[in-house]
Amino acid sequence: MGRLAQTEGLTEIQREIVSTVRDFVDKEIIPVATELEHADAYPDEIVAGLKELGVFGLMIPEEYGGLGESLLTYALCVEEIARGWMSVSGIINTHFIVAHMLGRHGTREQKDHFLPRMATGEVRGAFSMSEPGLGSDVSAISSKGVRAGDESGDFLLSGQKMWLTNGASSTLVAVLCRTEEGHGQGTAPHKSMTTFLVEKEPGFGQVKPGLTIPGKIEKMGYKGVDTTELIMDGLRVPADRVLGGTTGRGFYQMMDGVEVGRVNVAARGCGVAQRAFELGIDYAQQRHTFGKPIAGHQAIQFKLAEMATKVEAAHALMVGAARKKDSGQRNDLEAGMAKYLASEYCKEVVEDSFRIHGGYGFSKEYEIERLYREAPMLLIGEGTAEIQKMIVGRRLLEEYRTQG
Repeated sequence: MGRLAQTEGLTEIQREIVSTVRDFVDKEIIPVATELEHADAYPDEIVAGLKELGVFGLMIPEEYGGLGESLLTYALCVEEIARGWMSVSGIINTHFIVAHMLGRHGTREQKDHFLPRMATGEVRGAFSMSEPGLGSDVSAISSKGVRAGDESGDFLLSGQKMWLTNGASSTLVAVLCRTEEGHGQGTAPHKSMTTFLVEKEPGFGQVKPGLTIPGKIEKMGYKGVDTTELIMDGLRVPADRVLGGTTGRGFYQMMDGVEVGRVNVAARGCGVAQRAFELGIDYAQQRHTFGKPIAGHQAIQFKLAEMATKVEAAHALMVGAARKKDSGQRNDLEAGMAKYLASEYCKEVVEDSFRIHGGYGFSKEYEIERLYREAPMLLIGEGTAEIQKMIVGRRLLEEYRTQG
């Protein structure tokens, strides 16, 4: 078999791309990931290498300088990158979501302006929906965009956003705000939201008038990548930076981005689980107890069998969800299932590998310690398990609705 999580039916180009990314991960990410993670250091050299490989433009159409690849190809690359260090896959993910939203919903001018530079990584994207006072309840967003009241037609944005991956390193942020313009009282909350394309300088502090990135949020894991707040106080945004050119469509645009983002998070879960399995099965053949490698004990073999089965199952669901989206069909059911299963199985596989390592798994000297702190983020990123179950449950009732 060679290794777990093989994908059937790939083209020669897809196999070559994924193989190239895997080689990069083995040579350039895995050897330095734990040291960088413990130092909470941004992986500048790794990001530069991924730019050179064209990963930032993987799904951006060729007419804009990208590779024009499928969601499946992208997800398989993310799986490999997360196998090396999950934080790096997060840097790519938010950039990819913004590029996807621009490609699907942007005006011609917006696409021409941003996508060629996003394909090279010159412009780096971040995605801003959450706020301190809400989690999965997007309808409770309180950040507002109002007209400036002058001849410019510009908008003034105010509010506090939370949990921005790439908050400091990005130069383009897709920000969801409430806009009452054209939406009278009684309008459903999701119909009075607008996505704004906010350009900024990288860094912390006041990065442009009316926009502040306070600093990095300290986290248990998922280190290296900058996770921040975003504070807007009269931030002026030109009218031509409303995504798609029309207010009131932001909720649908963001949900489209989140849908493909869930495939990405599933891929990350698959990658982390794959690495945890590799570490566990390797250690089990090195560590000896009672006169033989612990891999010779039935209890460990059972654990390895369960871990491998979970890796395979999660990978299969993730691939199916990506292929469904690539076919042009609605995939919220498949994406929800894949994200739910992959994140839950990732947590379980990592914990089993941690148990196999015994006391050494608790030491920062061993890689599994880092994975043990990273896996929990996947349980909440792009929607908790409970949110995924709600999505899946509602879709199942639509599909299996009884008559009469």
